[in-house]
Amino acid sequence: MNTCSGPAKNVVLAVTGASGACYARRFLERAAALDGVALHLLLTDTAREIWRHELGCEAPYAGTTTLPAGVTLLDDHRFDAPFCSGSAAADVVVVLPCSMGMVGRIAAGTADDAVARIADVQLKERRPLILVPRETPLSLIHLRNMTALTEAGAVIAPAAPGFYNRPADLAVLVDGFVGRLLHLAGLAPLDPAYRWGD
Repeated sequence: MNTCSGPAKNVVLAVTGASGACYARRFLERAAALDGVALHLLLTDTAREIWRHELGCEAPYAGTTTLPAGVTLLDDHRFDAPFCSGSAAADVVVVLPCSMGMVGRIAAGTADDAVARIADVQLKERRPLILVPRETPLSLIHLRNMTALTEAGAVIAPAAPGFYNRPADLAVLVDGFVGRLLHLAGLAPLDPAYRWGD
């Protein structure tokens, strides 16, 4: 059950070329199953390569069984894609995982592909933008870019899952972090199993 009421929330899941395809796949599965959520998926070319390498399968394509029912696939090469304009901003955008290259492009405002443009729109329209970097160690350039994005209104949520619930395996670890992101995006309550003290 989620916290949405009224018209469906337009949620964009943008997947970029950083390690962590398992997070993106689980977010896609869980968000697509929520009532009141219209999910739109956007993958960069590099994201598709990493998805194939890390998960051993192809990333979702339009018209395939790997794309959950009701999910709209957007083209990263098209600037007329939905949500590329402030007059049609998404309710929330999650970039998961977010490469440091994409962090830098969003921070610089280059908007050289649909992911960066949609993120740029979220910032200028003061709409929720959640970036999930998966990188270590962080250089001073990375930190300065993330500081600039935080100051501009983005939420930086590093892919740093919790261990206090003693996850039995990788799937539980991934699911716990994805649940945190869904909660952060205002799409679902946080499962008590992943809440400290419960």
